[in-house]
Amino acid sequence: MTQQLPTISIPPDLLPRDGRFGSGPTRVRTETLAALSATGSSYMGTSHRQMAVRDLVGRMRAGLAELFSLPDGYEVLLGNGGATAFWDAAAFGLIEHRSHHAVFGEFSSKFAAAVSMAPHLDEPTEIESDVGTHPEVEPVGGVDTYALTHNETSTGVTMPVRRIPADGLTVVDATSAAGAIPVAAPEFDLYYFSPQKAFGGDGGLWVALCSPAAVERIRQISASGRYAPPFLSLAIALENSRKNQTYNTPGLATLFMLADSVDWMLRRGGLEWSTGASAANAAVLYGWAERSGYAAPFVADPVQRSPVTGTIDFADVVPAEVVSAVLRAHGVIDIDSYRKLGRNQLRIGLWPAIPTEDVEALTASIDYVAARV
Repeated sequence: MTQQLPTISIPPDLLPRDGRFGSGPTRVRTETLAALSATGSSYMGTSHRQMAVRDLVGRMRAGLAELFSLPDGYEVLLGNGGATAFWDAAAFGLIEHRSHHAVFGEFSSKFAAAVSMAPHLDEPTEIESDVGTHPEVEPVGGVDTYALTHNETSTGVTMPVRRIPADGLTVVDATSAAGAIPVAAPEFDLYYFSPQKAFGGDGGLWVALCSPAAVERIRQISASGRYAPPFLSLAIALENSRKNQTYNTPGLATLFMLADSVDWMLRRGGLEWSTGASAANAAVLYGWAERSGYAAPFVADPVQRSPVTGTIDFADVVPAEVVSAVLRAHGVIDIDSYRKLGRNQLRIGLWPAIPTEDVEALTASIDYVAARV
């Protein structure tokens, strides 16, 4: 930061009770950490091949099937490495010849870039739109896999998940959407995500909700003899997931936190509750920005504004990096703009685990600081 940080003291009663508003890793519920601690020596430090862990994975897989109302024949796969590793796994074991990518931010572009480097695949095609918007995807000849992104974390744009009316699979990156933005399982063939976003867990794991067509594609490519490193083999992930385990050793705390979050969401009312919680937080944030004299939502179209990662532009007279730094000094963290977007902006997580009153307190705190810088 080039500017000297002003001396501003925010009244404690104005601040959020919990200052974690990051876009990932996100706020982990203290109740989840307490539940993990309460397992003592019965879970952590045990083999992931044994029943204590496999039972938990089975509970988590069944919980996700219930949370997303998966139709008969859909399966829940999991593997290590996070969604970034899944892009490479898809290049080896899901895309048959050519994919078509909707590109409208940093992460949607990374999947397309990863696929373009695969020598055994045809060059992927793309449809791109300006940052702050999403493109409209139509069928493309010669394409067997359509790669969509439900929520672009870098820009705060959400894109509805609708099956592409074509022969190819509809594959959706839901890393920052799953569990917090409405989706209907019949609209996708594969919906993949990581637990460090809406599920308030830790990274290093990917989960994929797969239709029978996606499962059959994985099996066909594997049977064709195409090489895939075992760590990135979706066929091996499918085989192990059916046994409620992963191919290699997972982070046991990561599995526990995901399972606990899924149970918590189901107890509160399932996907209807969790998506409603994020929508309520978004209504507070965007409503405040629209009323503000110095801030405004970055995404112009209200329909495309993300209910989980709110991007708010500031007028030049209010430096967002100074506001963020002052708030960080008061325990409000991880609200800086996405580093490559380069805007005078804050990016604020609006996840189901964040109470709406904390979002209200955050906006009041921002106003307090902005008036003094």
